[in-house]
Amino acid sequence: MSAIEASGLTKVYKTYRKESGLWASVKGLVRRKYEETRAADDISFTIEEGELVGFLGPNGAGKTTVLKMLSGLLNPTSGEARVLGFVPWERRDEMKRQFSLLMGQKNALWWDLPAQASLELNRAIYGIDRDRFKKVVGGLCDLLKVGDKMNVMVREISLGERMKMELISALIHEPRVLFLDEPTIGLDVVSQKRVREFLRLYNQEHSIVTMLTSH
Repeated sequence: MSAIEASGLTKVYKTYRKESGLWASVKGLVRRKYEETRAADDISFTIEEGELVGFLGPNGAGKTTVLKMLSGLLNPTSGEARVLGFVPWERRDEMKRQFSLLMGQKNALWWDLPAQASLELNRAIYGIDRDRFKKVVGGLCDLLKVGDKMNVMVREISLGERMKMELISALIHEPRVLFLDEPTIGLDVVSQKRVREFLRLYNQEHSIVTMLTSH
């Protein structure tokens, strides 16, 4: 069985189309017209364990929508998918502990806390043994070279360093599947290269599935 299997994944949103004018507004109270937007349309693919896959497309192509369906955040309109043998939108705890989703435009760390404190909170949420936690975080800090920033408020560190901290947060429970939605957005070229080199190295060493979107 492949690590990730998607077959015919489709997500359709219905949006209310309001016409201009008072009379149109009155009619809209009785009969509304809706437009369909296909955020993802008949997506099919398989990904094997240990693969690092780039999921490319222009803005609005549906990359984030697909990741959200594979993560269980969205139910598809039609189609099927399995991640590590689980149906994502059933949101079973066994699956939640084996994957991680990092979105470049959303923060998982608390801005007014040092990164170390945020990571400690995530350690408690995942129930990770403290010795194991120290070993994993220490190794990731060495690879990403951010050990000297662990006790600095998140809002006070640079964007590139903050993204590295977000990566550590996403990996502390050692997931088997890592979903990355535009993880290098807003970063300069040098920082983008460092993050991608880290992801390539980590993927090779741990043989996890890494799926990265980019436009």
